[in-house]
Amino acid sequence: MVNNSNNPEYQELKNTLKEIKSYFIYAGLFSAAINVLMLTPIIYMLQVYDRVISSGSLSTLTMLTLLMIGLLVAMGGFEWVRSMILISASNKIESKLRRRVYSATFKQALLTGGLNASPQPISDLSALRQFLTGNGLFAFFDAPWFPIYIGIMFLFHPWFGVAGIVAGLIMVVLAITNEKVTSNKLKKANQLNNNLSGQVTNTLANAEVVAAMGMEDSLRYRQENSSDEVLKLQTDASRSASMLTSFSKSFRIIMQSAVLGLGALLALRQEISPGMMIAGSLLLGRALAPIDLLVSSWKGFSVARAQFARLGELLDLIPATPQTMELPAPEGSLHTEKLVVVPPGSKTPVIRGISFQVEAGEALGIVGPSASGKSTLARALLGIWPAYSGKVRLDGADISSWDRIKLGPHIGYLPQDIELFTGSISENISRFGDADPEKIVAAAKLSGVHELVLKLPQGYDTVIGASGGALSGGQRQRIGLARAVYNNPKLLVLDEPNSNLDDQGERELVEALQRIKANGCTIIVISHRTMILQCVDKILAIKEGTVVGFGPRDQILANLTGSTPQIHKSAAG
Repeated sequence: MVNNSNNPEYQELKNTLKEIKSYFIYAGLFSAAINVLMLTPIIYMLQVYDRVISSGSLSTLTMLTLLMIGLLVAMGGFEWVRSMILISASNKIESKLRRRVYSATFKQALLTGGLNASPQPISDLSALRQFLTGNGLFAFFDAPWFPIYIGIMFLFHPWFGVAGIVAGLIMVVLAITNEKVTSNKLKKANQLNNNLSGQVTNTLANAEVVAAMGMEDSLRYRQENSSDEVLKLQTDASRSASMLTSFSKSFRIIMQSAVLGLGALLALRQEISPGMMIAGSLLLGRALAPIDLLVSSWKGFSVARAQFARLGELLDLIPATPQTMELPAPEGSLHTEKLVVVPPGSKTPVIRGISFQVEAGEALGIVGPSASGKSTLARALLGIWPAYSGKVRLDGADISSWDRIKLGPHIGYLPQDIELFTGSISENISRFGDADPEKIVAAAKLSGVHELVLKLPQGYDTVIGASGGALSGGQRQRIGLARAVYNNPKLLVLDEPNSNLDDQGERELVEALQRIKANGCTIIVISHRTMILQCVDKILAIKEGTVVGFGPRDQILANLTGSTPQIHKSAAG
């Protein structure tokens, strides 16, 4: 987490809260009015006991009753306004942070290679918004009025004030005890629960593998153990909190009754009036109510504090991307300078000092044995994984200096593992942007999937899931290729694009790539098979992350095979 003397902890999150501090100021003002009006029933009762009953004046009772009703109606209106203010504040917090939190969550997943991919921060932001509209927050606005209520009790009689102070101190001790007893358990339970959610999600995503190899019971047993641990921690915390909450409520009622008895004693001694006897008990109940609410809702406070901390850490760890001057649309020239890449979560370089250059409109084939770093190099060329040292330059500019949103439409990428998204085929091909039917069909024809799509029940409007639904691996790969070539990108990176294709499909892919290349697109192809390499101009051969050959296609293939290459055979290595 980024944190130093010039960058205070959670500063960005705190600055956002400062921007809406006026909402909390207004909520505090309305809370003041509400708490003043809370005295209305007490004053009304005092006047009825000490003035109306003694005088027998019906007109006085009528006027006092009408005044009391009017003031309590106003109090209800103020409470409604206060709720609306806090709802507006919570909505503004989410609207200000939603895009930033999503972006930071996305970048964290990108930088860690998906190791920390979780929607938890987005859920935390939503939960914080809900907390700001809950009753627990009202206790913070009402608790500062405790001294004022106690002061009024002192005006009634010093013993009332002393009783109120003692009761308040004991309630505060209960609140602190609740925090000490439950916070660590709840924090650990939340961490375990997040890990458990990730395990379950991973199991469901790989259900076929789990079923095929009989792993279901083993994984379920492991997850049940984690669930039992979460349940134990949450149960222990809930039991402790429930005990303290029950004791707090009982103590408050006992103290109210005790103050009523004390008032009766003082009234018998004629030190206070009968009205003050009851008013003292009511005042104490009103003074202790916010503290009692704090105790009962402390679990919510602990959870909200943990959510605030997680969001603050994320925003500190992933700073906002500074605005940079927009670069012109790329032409496709690509070269690397002594590129070193360390995959996220690792400390060992996979790419070691690779340098090469591809001019705009050229096609480069990357070959090498398994685990030689080909896919890592592809991610670095796209700027998905940052360079540990060295540079990847697109049209002479560092790939990391480009605005990803502006650069994206000019880039096409087909990874080894094809990921489609829930939506129609047309939406997937058009990258869920503004769909241009002509461009969608053109991309589908270019990738050889147009005829297949037309045979589907709803054609291009057929809805598929993340796994591609009923589509085969080769069909999903072709739709992924159509997405990659949509809108004629200037740089196209294909990682094993023929892995799910038969010979006919591979020949069609080669023809498609030749047409794409004719449009001036720079193509990077990673493959173990040489048929697809007939459309490339140069070949980069790598082994253990270093270059073992770079140059014209025929020359490099000849060096690798030791003879004149035959395009239909598999590449050496």
